[in-house]
Amino acid sequence: MSTAEHNPASAPLDPALRETIATFLRESETPRAAGIDALKAVQKRHGHVSDDHLAEVAALLGMTPAELDGVATFYNLIFRRPVGRHVILLCDSVACWVMGATAARNLLRQRLGIEPGETTPDGRFTLLPIVCLGCCDRAPAMMIGDDLHGNLTPERIDAILEQYR
Repeated sequence: MSTAEHNPASAPLDPALRETIATFLRESETPRAAGIDALKAVQKRHGHVSDDHLAEVAALLGMTPAELDGVATFYNLIFRRPVGRHVILLCDSVACWVMGATAARNLLRQRLGIEPGETTPDGRFTLLPIVCLGCCDRAPAMMIGDDLHGNLTPERIDAILEQYR
């Protein structure tokens, strides 16, 4: 078996995903405009955007891999390397910092046994800082998947983590 057969992250994009990307291109004013939606679709299917997939999407959009990588790395929610099943985005804006984000980060580091930017050994959680989640009125805050969690306390963090175990 080839490496691609063992590693779905390096397998060619399936026809349905290729057609989705073609639709984004047809509906966008420029290939760059279609890039984010295309990368999000790949990430949703594969968990992150591998170098192979980035190159394949770039070719479908008529861009160079370097051009598309510039788009991918500009947006901090496109993951260019594997992440855990649950990505914890911990807000580190000024409002969250003032309201206790440092304590929340330290507790998450302790509970998960990882540093920001790392993934737990079981592949369940990745902890990433993010500039702002837009909920300063409920600081400190974090997001896991599409779920926003504010007013973080040690008790709330423990209860939230339990939901994803």
